[in-house]
Amino acid sequence: MQQLENIETEQFAETVNTQEKNHLFPVFLKLENLKVLLVGAGKVGLEKLTAIIHNAPATEVTVVADKISAEVKHLAQTHDNIHITDRLFQADDLDDKNIVVIAVDDKETSAYIRALAKEKRLLVNVADTPDQCDFYLGSIVQKGSLKIAISTNGKSPTVAKRIKEVLQTALPADLDSVINNLNAIRNRLSGDFEAKVKKLNALTKSLVENEQAEKERKWRRVATYSLIVFASMLIGHFIFYYIPMQKVADGAVSLYNSLDRTFLIMIGAGFLAQLVDGALGMGYGVTSATILLSAGVNLSAISSSIHTAEMFASGASGYSHYKFGNVNKKLFKILVIPGVIGAVAGAYLLSKYGDKYANYVRPFMAVYTLLIGVRIMMNAFRQKLQQKKFKNYRVLALAGGFLDSFSGGGWGPIVTTTLISRGRNPKYVIGSISLTEFFVTLASALTFFSLIGVSHWQVIVALIIGGLTAAPVAAKLAGKLPKKISFILLGLLVITWSIKILVKIF
Repeated sequence: MQQLENIETEQFAETVNTQEKNHLFPVFLKLENLKVLLVGAGKVGLEKLTAIIHNAPATEVTVVADKISAEVKHLAQTHDNIHITDRLFQADDLDDKNIVVIAVDDKETSAYIRALAKEKRLLVNVADTPDQCDFYLGSIVQKGSLKIAISTNGKSPTVAKRIKEVLQTALPADLDSVINNLNAIRNRLSGDFEAKVKKLNALTKSLVENEQAEKERKWRRVATYSLIVFASMLIGHFIFYYIPMQKVADGAVSLYNSLDRTFLIMIGAGFLAQLVDGALGMGYGVTSATILLSAGVNLSAISSSIHTAEMFASGASGYSHYKFGNVNKKLFKILVIPGVIGAVAGAYLLSKYGDKYANYVRPFMAVYTLLIGVRIMMNAFRQKLQQKKFKNYRVLALAGGFLDSFSGGGWGPIVTTTLISRGRNPKYVIGSISLTEFFVTLASALTFFSLIGVSHWQVIVALIIGGLTAAPVAAKLAGKLPKKISFILLGLLVITWSIKILVKIF
């Protein structure tokens, strides 16, 4: 079969080269506006009928034949516009028809029907008889709105079929969307075309000017940076020339000798505290206080220093969480104002009435957080933590901010653990709470500063250095740990912190 097709293709090529070219004029008919008569309902008739219905489904087709194949009957049953007449052809079948397709095996009958049709000036297609056809039902390629008809002037249907297969495969599947987009552009350009061309030219000119301006800005930046580098070199030269380096070195050594011997330990405390707080959303106060106590830092320096340093550390942590997309803006807006109010109130009462009344509050807070820690540990081993409705966000933030200032800690253990235990996503809870904590600690630190001042600067500086170093790392870790491990770590931290407070009190 393949050899026959190759021979036929070669013969067709030779025919094209040696004889006249195809002089058919390609026309696409709106066949659905015309009436078609199909004489013959065998295998060839089915092929012709299928081609017509496939390309123009609503075409009125009358089929006349004394033998109707089952396939033609089935096609007629599925299309109301196909009418079957089960009998031999009659001359009046040509009445009110526009196109005639003849698909009968008898050549004499075909010639007779064609002669009658030509008398009525109808267009005729005679199957397998190209010289008696007024038109051909060629191979057709269709992709959406695109339709391509292929004709070999009736000489080689096989070649037409092969070309159809090649085009059908080569044309992209989304060609129809491209055609629709081009049509939309064509419709938009209709009307005052000249004005739109001018507008397009103006837009192009503007783009070119913007590109040139951007190049100029780049060169200006290069020049600016060069001047900055030159100025820095010049200033550095004057500094190192007129300021004796020996004095600078002696001053640095003197400053180092004046530092407390536990300065590096305090930096480590700030780093570890911020790493825990930034990654888990709580624990800065208890972590830093525990390390500072073990290092022998004065008890009176711990509380005020932690709050002052935590302002810088929480600011860096909140910015890092915001940069990494860990902040729920809606949750932040709900918590920040009540948290600040609670922090100011707690700091004011603590500065006025001292630690005596704070000790009465700490046991209740420790019991509450102990229960929350146990609940988080239980949630860690559940298959799926369902989110529950929680409406008292402002009350929670107010209590957390108050207890954080009044009793030396509690913003993270109370607010973070409560929200996570309600099934909220730990990543966004920790990020939102860390950003809110900056404003809470800022309000608390400013209140303490205005009422009792700031002391123990070495502790504060060390905690700030350690916290600023750990903040980006902690924000990167937030939400990265598996939920089960995060819940277990949170639960252990809260339970340990709560038990420690209860043991210390009782």
